[in-house]
Amino acid sequence: MTATLLRTAADLHARVRTGRRAVVMTMGALHEGHATLIRTARKIAGPEGEVVVTVFVNPLQFGAGEDLDRYPRTLDADVGLAGTSGADAVFAPSVDEVYPGGEPQVRISAGPMGERLEGAARPGHFDGMLTVVAKLLHLTRPDVALYGQKDAQQLALIRRMVRDLNFGVEIVGVPTVREEDGLALSSRNRYLSPAERRTALALSQALFAGRDRHAAQEALRARAREVPASRARAEALSAIGESRAAADAHAVATTAGGPAAIRAAARLVLDEAARLDPPLTPDYLALVDPSDFTDIGDDFTGEAVLAVAARVGATRLIDNIPLTFGTFGDAS
Repeated sequence: MTATLLRTAADLHARVRTGRRAVVMTMGALHEGHATLIRTARKIAGPEGEVVVTVFVNPLQFGAGEDLDRYPRTLDADVGLAGTSGADAVFAPSVDEVYPGGEPQVRISAGPMGERLEGAARPGHFDGMLTVVAKLLHLTRPDVALYGQKDAQQLALIRRMVRDLNFGVEIVGVPTVREEDGLALSSRNRYLSPAERRTALALSQALFAGRDRHAAQEALRARAREVPASRARAEALSAIGESRAAADAHAVATTAGGPAAIRAAARLVLDEAARLDPPLTPDYLALVDPSDFTDIGDDFTGEAVLAVAARVGATRLIDNIPLTFGTFGDAS
């Protein structure tokens, strides 16, 4: 399948629409993670619908000293990958097309959620991101737009903007795609030297350590729920050696677990990676409620996000995994 390259909104609007339009927004340098988004969009749009991939490196979301100038630009390859993955068109506007009067004076504010984690590390980033997402939603006029869960805070903010400002579009999050060794796919991975890439594996390894600790805690809580409710039952179980195991499970589940233990398990991996050559330099590690990206408490139940950001050399990477609290089952 060959994707049509479009440079202006007028060209995009001139296309005949016969079904649902699904849009995948990117900054280019497409990889298998983007391909997964496009294939998912193709399934959602169906054979009668249309998949549009946007390629635009948005200057508003790059701060001073960030990698705007060196961000990879590979449009020809992007159009090819988009087409083979199921896209009908690639919309790659110029900066003048998106911002015809220069940088916009009116922008969307990300609010308090946009000042946490990534927002604290990159002031103004989310205001610029939401502004361009809003503009591209207006320019592409989709029925559904898809974004990767690797950028969890970005996805949460887009969902909040669409809900709070009554955008008539469905937002779909697509799970993170990883290399075989666990490294989350990112356009910035190409900046890493072989040694830096080995160090960068600590991001996913830290998340997996936290996930494993969480799964163990949930299993212990499930075991604790099976502790006998009566003395007679306890004595009966004691005869076959089960009461000690139940008591141990209850003690661990109630005194040595919780979010702090999950953070500690992940932090240990990051601390070890900080001593590597080249070293990992963490920006943050957080276990948060995805509705507002505030830290969760010990009594939290429901979906949470374990998120990490760090630098290796000159490259800054982010990653996260979802965890579920309170189900007494596998939360990975």
